[in-house]
Amino acid sequence: MKRKMAIAVLAIMIAGIPVAWKWGDRIEFMLGGALINAGYRLQDPLISYDFEHENVTPAQVWDAFLDQNRLASSIRARWPRSPRHPVIAMIICMDGRLDSNEIAGDTRRYYYVLRLAGSVLAPKEEEMLELAVDNGVKVVVFTTHSDCAAEKAAADPAKRAKYPELSRALDERKMRFEEFLGRHPVKSRISSGRLIVKWMDLNTATERVEEHRDSN
Repeated sequence: MKRKMAIAVLAIMIAGIPVAWKWGDRIEFMLGGALINAGYRLQDPLISYDFEHENVTPAQVWDAFLDQNRLASSIRARWPRSPRHPVIAMIICMDGRLDSNEIAGDTRRYYYVLRLAGSVLAPKEEEMLELAVDNGVKVVVFTTHSDCAAEKAAADPAKRAKYPELSRALDERKMRFEEFLGRHPVKSRISSGRLIVKWMDLNTATERVEEHRDSN
């Protein structure tokens, strides 16, 4: 089955080259996205090859991380990514199930990505986003997601006692988001149509985003 999938990916690559050449950038972009997803699908079933072995040691995980980074960085050195400045900033929970490349469908570094526990902004992150806006970001996508461990901890009295700082941060999440919207450069750009800021709900299983529904 895996061999058939690998052959199918190779066939797509070969078949797609003349199509992309003839029909232009959009087809080439979509073909690239299809190949990226094919790569994920090839890697996803390799359970025995990832970091989740029952008896894996920290040293083994570290060595595997370094090996994978050396491989990835050597490929990137040969085929550099786009040098263009990002135009979108995304705030995403640190949950490892969320893949920013799959969410955005783009690997060309067009995105700033802030990974924050529970997607909770603090003043320094608000300033970082404001700096990003000053540097040319046109869209800020703030996401929260289903099945969030931080939200579950904040909703459980016993876990609130165990993780008080995280729980207080979750309580302040909406306030922090509105605080960011109220920052003068951000507010000015939104009102003039030069910036869009959206709070989106993210389905952890499918990584689909939809307009946020305020439960309050």
